[in-house]
Amino acid sequence: MDFSLGEELEAVRELAREIFTDRATPERLRTVETSATRVDQQLWDDLAAAGLLGVVLPEEAGGAGLGPAGLCLLLEEQGRCVAPVPLWSALVAAMAVSAHGSARQRAALLPSAVDGSARIAPALEEFGPAGPDAPLTTATHGADGWRISGTKAAVPSPGGAGHVLLTAATGAGPRLFLVAADAAGLTWEEAETTSHDLSAHLGLDGAAAEALGDPGSGAVRWTLDLASVALAAVQLGVAQGALRHAAGHLAQREQFGRPLATFQAVRHQLADCYIDIEAMRMTLWQAVTALEDGEGATRAALVAKWWATEGGANVVHRVQHVHGGIGVDIDYPVHRHFLWGRQLATTLGGAGADLFRLGEELAHGGAAS
Repeated sequence: MDFSLGEELEAVRELAREIFTDRATPERLRTVETSATRVDQQLWDDLAAAGLLGVVLPEEAGGAGLGPAGLCLLLEEQGRCVAPVPLWSALVAAMAVSAHGSARQRAALLPSAVDGSARIAPALEEFGPAGPDAPLTTATHGADGWRISGTKAAVPSPGGAGHVLLTAATGAGPRLFLVAADAAGLTWEEAETTSHDLSAHLGLDGAAAEALGDPGSGAVRWTLDLASVALAAVQLGVAQGALRHAAGHLAQREQFGRPLATFQAVRHQLADCYIDIEAMRMTLWQAVTALEDGEGATRAALVAKWWATEGGANVVHRVQHVHGGIGVDIDYPVHRHFLWGRQLATTLGGAGADLFRLGEELAHGGAAS
């Protein structure tokens, strides 16, 4: 299978790498981590000005139509630099509106997603054993339209979001809904995350909502598959950035008159990291291809997410270990990769949940929702 990139995707990757490398410096990251929002608004504005927020959306929405491939390139570069902007969440939500929203919903929400002036925050997780594809939050339809009740956990980066994209159970199965972030019946409870990002738990008590997509259209499954692949792309970048720190550190530090990088046990640790990263890369791009082709996307997305969850967490753990004591020093940059890697490894469920869902998919072939 050929995973080579075309000229347009290569240009996007080079531009994204330049912006993230220039802006997401250790000094800037420390400043953002202590800010009120935990989001680098200047970096977000720079990405919008460069047209990178819109590259994943269709041309009729003001984008470049690069889809999942463009999304994953952007997120991989973000992960390398652990840049604090809500990229995966905002772009996945915007792509869901683009793919499954009505003409009115697309016209109302996508222009601001492209220029970065407003975001859509995805609320896909809940407390307890409920998986993202089996929400306990409920939606009922009455004379005044849809009403949502329930609780969504750890909504990523809700600050600056004009709308929330959430899943809720209906009599016809789970569906996607849009809710205004300031709608009546919503309560927000701020929550810290391992990666220093500010999330929030969202309570809904009869909040007015608009349905996104038709029953049985596969909108929920498509969105969850895309979110899984997006998280895998960020984690791939995080792991690559962590390994880069390890290589530089071990080449410079000496013990017994020799660089640490020449010790066999250390080489084995880095070799294991390299193998995990290559597996993450291969399964990620298999999933991107499946998403774009529309065949076997759920299975491929779950495989990619499992590798990102299991392999990514292993890489950041090994990298921190080979750094010794400075690996946990918050003045040394490698600790951010560890925190991001651990946070990403539990988003939308951990490795065990991924394997369980993959087993169900292989056994039953999945059901459209």
